[in-house]
Amino acid sequence: MSLYIQIGAGVGDQDKSTNYEDGFTNFVKNKNINDKDKILVVEANPMNIEKLNKSWKNFKNIKIFNLAIVHDNFEGDKIDLFYTPDDQPSYQATSHFKSHVQKHYPNSEIKKISIKSKKISNFLLEEAKDEIIEYFAIDAEGMDYDLIMSLDLGKLNIQNISIEFLHLDKLKRKKLINKLADSGYSFKGSGFDINGYDLMFQKKTNIFLKFKTKYFTPSIKKFIKHS
Repeated sequence: MSLYIQIGAGVGDQDKSTNYEDGFTNFVKNKNINDKDKILVVEANPMNIEKLNKSWKNFKNIKIFNLAIVHDNFEGDKIDLFYTPDDQPSYQATSHFKSHVQKHYPNSEIKKISIKSKKISNFLLEEAKDEIIEYFAIDAEGMDYDLIMSLDLGKLNIQNISIEFLHLDKLKRKKLINKLADSGYSFKGSGFDINGYDLMFQKKTNIFLKFKTKYFTPSIKKFIKHS
């Protein structure tokens, strides 16, 4: 059995502005998923859940969570999320950071909602246990770095990680890449985001690939030179 997990699912492939495309959703739907495989998708914004259910309505082995996944040092069982009605219908800029929404909508009214949260390690250990996570996609609108950095990747059997890098400065990108390389991951190329904002890392123990990922992969340099 294999697991496919997406954190920050939005509305899946139900967004007209993206021509009804979502990288993770398209990828999984085109895979030969068997009855023993499981798909877990997590979306914090409750206003997106109806469309997310519609996106996956033909899949029996799907679990949809209306949760905000937080880093392991987060205190409390709820978190404030900021959004603007001008970001309808998919609320793609919804974030824990008000400044993140303001950056995309500087002249819009910003609203706040309180959402149930769960620490990322607790979520993965409860839902995945010791099962193989074939693909793990994170697009958490500004919290991506904290989520990965708080994980003990040695306790989880994740084969491929796709993570958004667009909102990370150069130092955080370097630290993130170093953590993944030290945990046995090698840079594979672009991740799931249809705009090319994600990086994909694959679990490999090849020493050369680890060194190449950390220090001189040209493809990574092409991505991270834009701070």
